[in-house]
Amino acid sequence: MATIRKLRNKWQAQVRLKGHKPQTKSFTLKSDATAWARQVEAAMERGVFVDTAVAERMSVRDAIERYLSSIADEHKRRIELSTARPVIATLGHVSLFNLTNQHLADFRDQQLQTVGPTTVVHRLSLLSKVLNVAYREWDVPFPKGIPTVRKPKRPRGRDRRLRAGEMDQLLEALSETPVVQQIVILAVETAMRRGELVKIQWQHINWVARTLHIPETKTGVPRDVPLSECAVTVLKAAGIGVQQQGRVFNIQADSVSQAFERACKRAGIKGLRFHDLRHEATSRFFEMGLNTMEVATITGHKTLEMLNRYTHLRAETLVDKLVS
Repeated sequence: MATIRKLRNKWQAQVRLKGHKPQTKSFTLKSDATAWARQVEAAMERGVFVDTAVAERMSVRDAIERYLSSIADEHKRRIELSTARPVIATLGHVSLFNLTNQHLADFRDQQLQTVGPTTVVHRLSLLSKVLNVAYREWDVPFPKGIPTVRKPKRPRGRDRRLRAGEMDQLLEALSETPVVQQIVILAVETAMRRGELVKIQWQHINWVARTLHIPETKTGVPRDVPLSECAVTVLKAAGIGVQQQGRVFNIQADSVSQAFERACKRAGIKGLRFHDLRHEATSRFFEMGLNTMEVATITGHKTLEMLNRYTHLRAETLVDKLVS
């Protein structure tokens, strides 16, 4: 049964029906309160009523913060928080009940004005993940369905590899910054990311097994990287005359990129980024004859799709494998 009463400058409607939790909502106009009460009462009687109070109270910001607080791994939580910040800044004030496909479409189009499609996909994917968790685990109702939007098409992955003579030119240009020179060689020998390379610890190198343990990775999954003879030589050279404790390289990731860019400019190398060295190394592993699982174990790629984006085989290396 519905009850309408005046409270200060608002009209409060309350619906009580056996078998249902009492529903209460306030309105400025009595007519709105009456209409809402009749609608709720009719839905209860038909057995189709959905309590949307939780969705009305919970904002996008609340949902994201609750999701982030549930992530035990600190490294993963930091990554997710970085992705979530623009979502919170733009949509944080919207309740889950009022969130629509149009909100997501506007967010997508706005973001595409300042960042690339891949970044926008990551941000939309995070929001989608949060909304699905809210629906499946927190009992947040979405009477009209969980909002979705068409995600922008990701650009084709970069396929820039080192050309003939570029590695020698690059190392020559880095002759005055031996630390970055060593890091560049290791990048090509191991396919490690820039952030992983600058954080290499002496205690994580197993000289006997010729492996390097990486406890913190972008994916949050530690891995062990096999070291080639060249990689071992570089690491041993880095340790000459220094106390082998803590980090191997006393340099920040941004400084590596800056030195790399300046070296490319001095050497006349165009269109090459430091991250392309990871593509180069991954492709070389396949050209050496390693299989997909072996390469993924070294690089840490979690999906075949991502591994494929990092693999750019040269046709000339495949000629000998063709059967006439």
